[in-house]
Amino acid sequence: MEHHDLLSGLVRLHILHHAAEHPIYGQWMIDELARHGYRLSPGTLYPMLANMERDGYLTSQTERAGRTSRKFYTITQKGRDGLAVARVRLRELKGEAGTE
Repeated sequence: MEHHDLLSGLVRLHILHHAAEHPIYGQWMIDELARHGYRLSPGTLYPMLANMERDGYLTSQTERAGRTSRKFYTITQKGRDGLAVARVRLRELKGEAGTE
């Protein structure tokens, strides 16, 4: 992903947004991010999800279906609070950046 250092914060906000709507899992999130133009490999996304869980923004639950298992992530209150703050800051940025 070009400009990874700048866009990684936006990827995290996408993750929180979707985790606030419903439980998410890694491959679904990779596909959803691709719809928005982000190309992430599992080797990039899964450590990001693990870090967000470690930092208290997400919580996870593993569900088994036959021989396979899938880890679902949901947003925590800390994640909701952070997402709310980020939305305010994004509106401020949008106002400053204008529509060019």
